Amino acid sequence: MRKLKIYLDTSVINFLFADDVPEFQKITEDFFENYVKKGKYLVYVSDVVIAEIEKTKHGNKKMLLLEVIEKYSLRILVLDTTSDALANVYLREKIIPPKKLEDAQHIAIATCNQMDILLSWNFKHLSNIQKQINVKIVNEKEGYFYPLILTNPMEVIYENE
Repeated sequence: MRKLKIYLDTSVINFLFADDVPEFQKITEDFFENYVKKGKYLVYVSDVVIAEIEKTKHGNKKMLLLEVIEKYSLRILVLDTTSDALANVYLREKIIPPKKLEDAQHIAIATCNQMDILLSWNFKHLSNIQKQINVKIVNEKEGYFYPLILTNPMEVIYENE
């Protein structure tokens, strides 16, 4: 059976250091240590994720976040003209609010690169079923028929229990 291709938005990496939500932090740590590190999935981020991390004001935290990408050998995808155009369709169709361009870009990059799953702790703009339905409708109108699941790290662990 082939490995699932999973795209991570910035929130998943951030939650490795989210002491204020220990239950989500623990799930995120479990995902990285027992699934990513062991190669159970093909895991990707993008230059959009890196750019968001670069905006982190605390230098030490920025360094820790960037180190995660290297430590776990996360593959890096690029926002190209095709995915950028699709992101703008999500904004135009009001799938994603206009001030959340990066969220639209995450979905577009995952779509254009045929990811199986976009993983996020952002329940409002990314990881929810209504968003997934709306993205599917827009994607099909735009000629993208590969299914993309929008979910959170809880849904991709415990597969053998």
